[in-house]
Amino acid sequence: VQLQASGGGSVQTGGSLRLSCTASAGILDYLAVGWFRQAPGKEREGVSCISSKIGTTWYADSVKGRFTISRDDAKKTVYLQMNRLEPEDTAVYYCATDHLICPVPFRVDKFFNWGQGTQVTVSS
Repeated sequence: VQLQASGGGSVQTGGSLRLSCTASAGILDYLAVGWFRQAPGKEREGVSCISSKIGTTWYADSVKGRFTISRDDAKKTVYLQMNRLEPEDTAVYYCATDHLICPVPFRVDKFFNWGQGTQVTVSS
C-alpha cells in the first residue's frame, strides 16, 4: 500500500483543516490507519488512529475533542478533521498503516507503509 497525505496548509489559531490520507496503490479495507505528526526537533508522535471495519478510534489527549478521524474505504481515504487548531499543532503530519486494529497501547513503531507528510502551520 502506498499512502499520500494531503490537505495541509497555514491557518490562524482557531481555524480548521481537513487532512486526507489516500492509498494510491492497494486497499485500506483490512488495515488500521494512523495519523502522526512531527514538529522540528521533536519525536514523531501519534495523533489519531482508526481501526478497519468496526472503525474504533484512538486520539492523543492533546487533540481529543478537537480532531475527528474517519474513513471511506470505497475512496481508499482516511480523513483527519482538525478544528480549533493551536500553534502547538504545527508539524508535518503523516499517515501510516497497521494490521486490522489500532495498537493498544498505542505505539508508533507498530506502523508501516508511511506516506509522505503534509505541513500544517498554525499561527497565533
